[in-house]
Amino acid sequence: MQTNKPINTTPLQLFIEQVKGADVSNQQEIRMPLQQAKQLAFTIGEIEARLHGTLEQFVSNTVGKIEATPIDVSMDGGGFKEE
Repeated sequence: MQTNKPINTTPLQLFIEQVKGADVSNQQEIRMPLQQAKQLAFTIGEIEARLHGTLEQFVSNTVGKIEATPIDVSMDGGGFKEE
């Protein structure tokens, strides 16, 4: 399914801020409610799926162009320099 709909990255941004805050205050762990963890997992999955789809499309387009482009190779015999 190809879509250009923006991905809601708010759960990811909140997690990053939570990690930064824990780092600054030297916390050893981070806790989050299950609902927040589900939203974070869904967001990461959605980003990964979008990136994978974009990569597949890029590879498909690139391979098609490479196969359609003729390659000309010319070689000469070279030579030896006499000194």
